[in-house]
Amino acid sequence: MTADLDRRKRWLALMVLCLGVLMIVLDTTIVNVALPSIRDDLKFSETALVWVVNAYMLTFGGFLLLGGRLGDLYGHRRLFVAGIALFTVASLACGLAQSQAVLVAARAVQGLGGAVVSAVSLSLIMMLFPEQEDRAKAMGVYGFVCAGGGSIGVLLGGFLTSVLSWHWIFLVNLPIGAAVYGLCMALLPARGGQPGERLDMAGAAAITASLMLAVYAVVNGNERGWTSFHTLGLLGAAAVLLAAFLAIESRVRAPLMPLGLFRLRNVATANAAGVLWAAAMFAVFFISALYLQVVLGYSPMQVGLAFLPANVIMAVFSLGLSARLVMRFGIRTPLACGLAVASVGLALFARAPIHGDFLIDVLPAMSLLGLGAGIAFNPMLLAAMNDVDPRDAGLASGVVNTSFMMGGALGLAVLASLAAARTSFLLERGAAQVAALNGGYQLAFALGAACGAVAAVLCAMLLRPPAAARAGDSASAA
Repeated sequence: MTADLDRRKRWLALMVLCLGVLMIVLDTTIVNVALPSIRDDLKFSETALVWVVNAYMLTFGGFLLLGGRLGDLYGHRRLFVAGIALFTVASLACGLAQSQAVLVAARAVQGLGGAVVSAVSLSLIMMLFPEQEDRAKAMGVYGFVCAGGGSIGVLLGGFLTSVLSWHWIFLVNLPIGAAVYGLCMALLPARGGQPGERLDMAGAAAITASLMLAVYAVVNGNERGWTSFHTLGLLGAAAVLLAAFLAIESRVRAPLMPLGLFRLRNVATANAAGVLWAAAMFAVFFISALYLQVVLGYSPMQVGLAFLPANVIMAVFSLGLSARLVMRFGIRTPLACGLAVASVGLALFARAPIHGDFLIDVLPAMSLLGLGAGIAFNPMLLAAMNDVDPRDAGLASGVVNTSFMMGGALGLAVLASLAAARTSFLLERGAAQVAALNGGYQLAFALGAACGAVAAVLCAMLLRPPAAARAGDSASAA
């Protein structure tokens, strides 16, 4: 695939891929800003409004693994541009929606398109950049887009909603999607795929249903109650379907997910660390926003500015410095150190007082979070992808995206619930409302720091140099 692309064309192709990924990343945050306007315009109830977000999350989380495998079987470029086209058409339907049903249905289709794009984007980058140095730089650019996209979405969503209307947060995707589609067709050769291989339909149905049930249980957990029959029943059904999927994969001739993939130590370790890391980061960014608003009394604009140092530091390291660290020290040391630094930032938040000062109690923690995440994101992706056979690159991309997504969703749900339980306990003991809330937030920060620390220890103890590097060392020794 890469033989047909000169160096300049490969980097242009990377920019186009990242533009498509940016469109997906933007959509996860840009909608949140416009939810009040959508509720007022389409007369959503509070309980129904959450489905503008949940419908997207349901299909996005459910189809990541299947989307990645389809890319392996039928060609990564073909699936990427199909996902972009589907997402763009669904964005048009969202922008023109005049009823609740149409908007929620279109959001579900958006999630499907976003899952396909996210699932195959990493595999395309791996194939475009087979050299370790260029691959590390390319992953840094990808990490920069993922890190900065959320912040851009908040600002862009607020601007479009206030100046135009909420419809434009979706319609703005049309020119971007059209440009990405056309440029991908011009820059990426139509190669790849595994002719003659059949899709494991039983395995695909089992894992997709399992993931969708798990996501549905998580996104409704706080509303229904985590110990309710509804939530536990859905999680139990998801576990049964997952067990059925593993049984199918151990017997079928052409499995959707070869179980041998997780015998690769780096792949298994990176995905386990990714679950823990995403659990900590999703929860902490959500809870720190609550701490800044509810406890310290910041306005929404001040909250956005408080997050700016972390995002800037993360972006700077993702764009170049992280790749240099990987080339100098390998994958294990930067990844373990980055996770450890970020865990220290979380631990600093765990002592944040009620009358906190930005320069003393917020800025140091935010800076360490940005520094650690900026160092760790690039090597974590490389660890999850480097040792994988190119035939399974799409699947590995889908697996790591699923790990991040499910880890983040579960982490946010669990830590937020534990924070709420701690707050209730303190209120029963006679604590003031703000003090009780802050006590709950501190518990969530401490548990997030523990998750990050465990992830750092796992990476430090279990990661090995990539297979290509080990082969090179053996050849040098010989």
